[in-house]
Amino acid sequence: MNKPTLYTCLSPALLHLYDVRDCIVVVIDVLRATSTMATALYNGAKEIIPVDSVERCIQLGRELACITAGERDGQVAPGLQYGNSSFEYPREFIGGKTLVLTTTNGTKLLHMALQKGATEIVTGAFLNLSAVCDHLLKMNRNVILGCAAWKDKPNIEDTLFAGAVVNRIKEHFNVNCDASHMADCLYGMARDDMYAFMKRNDASHYHRLTNFGLEKDIRHCLTNDLANVLPQYVDGKLILQQQG
Repeated sequence: MNKPTLYTCLSPALLHLYDVRDCIVVVIDVLRATSTMATALYNGAKEIIPVDSVERCIQLGRELACITAGERDGQVAPGLQYGNSSFEYPREFIGGKTLVLTTTNGTKLLHMALQKGATEIVTGAFLNLSAVCDHLLKMNRNVILGCAAWKDKPNIEDTLFAGAVVNRIKEHFNVNCDASHMADCLYGMARDDMYAFMKRNDASHYHRLTNFGLEKDIRHCLTNDLANVLPQYVDGKLILQQQG
């Protein structure tokens, strides 16, 4: 039996090189969009509506009387109520509510994949690593690990997560993809202490968030399975993947 394929796209700027049709696309934005998405849904959010502009976020917030959140360049975007830190969405705050979220990179990649005809979109971060890997193994379909990167430039943390997925599931896929092998190798070097690895190698997002006093966020977002659910994009919204 032929194995499904697994590719890693290191930047949204490279997505045009991949045929996303008949693929599960995993949108990866570890610091911090997809970590926040997993956390909010794990803590009982009704749904998350990802949008690619602050203006649309504000508009939907008015129309739906819901929580508006997001960042630009690592800080809360003007006009929005909340930021992109998973610590802002505890169960007592987010439970049962709708969150409209916009981010610098993650929501952009999600909409790009949708426009290119992806048949299924889920979001991945270390916080829900096992849920992502379990789903990909169960579905047994072609996969593209899509790194949100930083303004189209590849980054370390999203590549590390792609590598963690590749490392866990590669035996079940045809991995004819240097980007996937590179990500796997990088993860092998970093897996024992990813925070120290990012610091030691001057990761740009490490410096960006540390300068905002967000070291706690970085450490949290590099921890496995603290919000081990699978956000799935259905009809314009991210909801928990239905079991069954």
